[in-house]
Amino acid sequence: MSDLHTNLTLPSDPKNVEKVEPFVDEVVTRYGLSPDLHGSILVSLTEAVTNAILHGNSCDRSKVVNISLRRQKDALSISVSDEGPGFNPCEVPDPTTPECLDKCGGRGLYLMRQLSDDCRFTRGGSTVEMRFKLG
Repeated sequence: MSDLHTNLTLPSDPKNVEKVEPFVDEVVTRYGLSPDLHGSILVSLTEAVTNAILHGNSCDRSKVVNISLRRQKDALSISVSDEGPGFNPCEVPDPTTPECLDKCGGRGLYLMRQLSDDCRFTRGGSTVEMRFKLG
């Protein structure tokens, strides 16, 4: 891990989601982040990686998920990219509406948007970029 930029590449095997927590723990220790920020990053990144493996790359182990973390002066920027076709995040229903409360799906995007200070999708939806303010 460099001081300002860190990458992690994972084959698209659902078992690799377990590698997110030690990665986040190392980042939190390195930068002395608060427990609240630790939880927000851990949940958001776990959701993003899970979505990339399951939905983006369809668990195709020949494809990878790339995680890129950049330490900026006042924030951490984390991007998660897959090799899938992408999607339109605007087409994912809000899981908090009455008609969606009992349905599966869409909660990961909702959590990423709620827990990060900024969440945007690029590359046709195959990359999510999340920003977490420090301090």
